[in-house]
Amino acid sequence: MSGLTHFDAAGEAHMVDVGAKSETRRVAVARGSIVMLDATLALIRDGHAKKGDVLGVARIAAIQGAKKTADLIPLCHPLALTRVAVEFEIDEALPGVHCEVRVETFGRTGVEMEALTAVQVGLLTVYDMCKAVDRGMTITNVKVMEKHGGKSGDWVVER
Repeated sequence: MSGLTHFDAAGEAHMVDVGAKSETRRVAVARGSIVMLDATLALIRDGHAKKGDVLGVARIAAIQGAKKTADLIPLCHPLALTRVAVEFEIDEALPGVHCEVRVETFGRTGVEMEALTAVQVGLLTVYDMCKAVDRGMTITNVKVMEKHGGKSGDWVVER
């Protein structure tokens, strides 16, 4: 199991010991999309969804998702987040909505999982709020776009 940090020498899962790591500023950006019918996107864009402000509620849900990541992913460390910024972009050509989340902390481990979780929870909330009119929505292309801080330094996906 060499290279996989969440497994010990015997191949058993464990929480990584980050106690000896230096505290540094950690940043991660993740992005994903939800594809939907044109009519569903129009409801969101025009503010006519029966459940209310879809993207406003999804923004709060994404922030909550970032904060609850350690409760959902068994081997994630609970982190004191210093920032969670959520942006939604309506894309008529898709048709759908893109969600991008930037998560920051000052600590001993990265925040990629928090950013990924936030994107998923935000997009799941869009699905939940619009499923009555469009059960065929698809969440897609969720991935880490960039990561900064820690021993491994900076990493940015080529866009």
